Amino acid sequence: MNVSLHHAHLFASNIDKSIKFYREMFGAEILFDLTMAGARNVMISLGSAKINFYDQPPKDNFRGAIHHLGIETSNIEHLVEHMKSKGYSFRNQIKSLGIWKYVMVEAPDHVLLELFEIVMTKIPEEDYKKISSLN
Repeated sequence: MNVSLHHAHLFASNIDKSIKFYREMFGAEILFDLTMAGARNVMISLGSAKINFYDQPPKDNFRGAIHHLGIETSNIEHLVEHMKSKGYSFRNQIKSLGIWKYVMVEAPDHVLLELFEIVMTKIPEEDYKKISSLN
């Protein structure tokens, strides 16, 4: 099983303004712009890193604009079972959004983690290579 820190997920009170800033200031490239989990999500690449913007203003003062860290795995079911065996509990089951399977879990200090797997059989290989951090 492979695991990699994939992206930071940020709330954006004005998603177009945020994307414009990272593109103009740092030459970021848009990897995808689609609706996921009921809101517009735009992922950009910034060098070898990725940022995923969520089209909503920050929800609370505790985490500010940072929503979660995205941890990519090649086998989400195995990773979840491993974490459960170490005592971590999950409030929800793994959700499937077609090309993306994910579950959220809280790490120490209230850091929210998205554990996810990109379903390679549901996405063109060239798109998978662009989006995945496991290549």
